[in-house]
Amino acid sequence: MALDIACPLCGEDEDLAGERSEGEITITCGSCGQSWSRSLTPKCPTCEGEDLVTVPKAILERSRGTQLSVVGIQMVQLCPVCDRDDIERWQRHLPRPLMPTDLPTIGQIDPDSVGH
Repeated sequence: MALDIACPLCGEDEDLAGERSEGEITITCGSCGQSWSRSLTPKCPTCEGEDLVTVPKAILERSRGTQLSVVGIQMVQLCPVCDRDDIERWQRHLPRPLMPTDLPTIGQIDPDSVGH
């Protein structure tokens, strides 16, 4: 689970601007002009838990044909309750980043088969 932020009105998730003030961030959508506030403390979108774990997750792209390459790392926040399997999978393969389960070439895969 990444901390996904999208406009509640139009769904835009890139053309967003945030301004910090007194314990919250006011976000404004550049596409439709909608503004909303969110807490500075991230919460799990499923259970509303605030005890999140920050984990490095690999960003994969096709480099040649079907060959995949790690082109970057994205820090994602996972819930110890809702994302327990992903956290355990990441811990089993330390110090490597968490590998995505949806690959650009073949779709869904068995997460335990990646990175061996």
